[in-house]
Amino acid sequence: MNLFNLRRPARAVGTETLPEPARARPRIDAKAPDSPVFIRGQGAWLWDDQGQACLDFNQGDGVNTLGHSPESIVKAVANQAQALINPGVGRSHEGVLALSDQLCQATGSERALLFDSAAQAHEAAIRLARHWGERHRHGAGHIIVARQGGEDVYGAPVASSASHSKTEHAHLSHVPFNDLAALHAAVESRTVAIVVEPLQSQGAIVLATAEYLKGAEALCRELGILLIIDEARTGMGRCGALLAETLYGVRADILVLGAGLGGGVPLAAVLVRNSACCSPLAGLPGARYSNAVTAAAGLAVLKTVLDAGFLEHVQDTGRHLREGLSRLAGRFGQGQVCGSGLLWTLQLSDPLARALERAALQECLLVGAPQADVLRFSPALTVTRGNVDEMLLRLSRAFARLHAVQASGRKMPA
Repeated sequence: MNLFNLRRPARAVGTETLPEPARARPRIDAKAPDSPVFIRGQGAWLWDDQGQACLDFNQGDGVNTLGHSPESIVKAVANQAQALINPGVGRSHEGVLALSDQLCQATGSERALLFDSAAQAHEAAIRLARHWGERHRHGAGHIIVARQGGEDVYGAPVASSASHSKTEHAHLSHVPFNDLAALHAAVESRTVAIVVEPLQSQGAIVLATAEYLKGAEALCRELGILLIIDEARTGMGRCGALLAETLYGVRADILVLGAGLGGGVPLAAVLVRNSACCSPLAGLPGARYSNAVTAAAGLAVLKTVLDAGFLEHVQDTGRHLREGLSRLAGRFGQGQVCGSGLLWTLQLSDPLARALERAALQECLLVGAPQADVLRFSPALTVTRGNVDEMLLRLSRAFARLHAVQASGRKMPA
């Protein structure tokens, strides 16, 4: 018998038979076919599928509090996933209860409600304030949201995500940020709460002044209404303190935390202080939260941020970053550096942020470009001074690269 006759016929060679490295990998962004595809990360670094390492000073717009795949979160999530992932909606789990309890202890709150996203937390804060108004302000439901810019900016979804009807939406007023007179003018008899952020960062960062935040708090206390502070971007140590409210010496009645709580794992929270705690909470989604894995990540992040010396490290590296960006801005004729802790923006003299973002990528550096003339830097809170110096070197080369392209009359590659 000729054994060669028993061989299977050869298959036509196509992409299904090529080894994995030879296949054309799909790109997430069809408009940027040459953008890197990242396959792993560690701390301040990301590696793409070509083995190239990029220094990440964006970190998912700041949600990766401890950087990429930090050991504390990896271990906590892996161990919890082996034991229990999700016991089911409304069923208690010790990790969820522990995170809620430790958040309350660390922030001086009476209740902590957990959510899958900042949008859900924003909605819950608005609903909670309205529940409180129904019980303690004769049904008052009008809420004032202080914001910077247009309707599509960061501040607007805080309120609009909670608006399930045109009637509710009519009970929302948007006033300019850092304008105390506008807050006073917007108050009416049915006002129940004021929503403010310690800083606004939809474009260039705008810090709340101490006079403004203290004035908003005083107005709420005088009128007997609630102060809601949105710390979805600034909380969990991002500004050099566990909560940015402590930097201003104010205290919210309701406070929102975003994905920084989970270190990049989908998690958010609403912290409720005693002044707002008389409202029933059973109808809010957070009263039924049960995801044990995300709670484990939150516990790991909270423990790390509260470790001795951690927030001092954030403050120190934040100053180092600010000073380096200021020197770079002066060298290349750019504008103001603004921010706090490890959240900074650089105002550009021309609308070249996207071009600079691409030039930085060619230097294996990841930064944000939230606006045409603004660069944003939101590195991991574990970033080192050495990482900052390396970022500044690569950013300087990106500026030089862009200037060389402009001088030659060529266009930056898309």
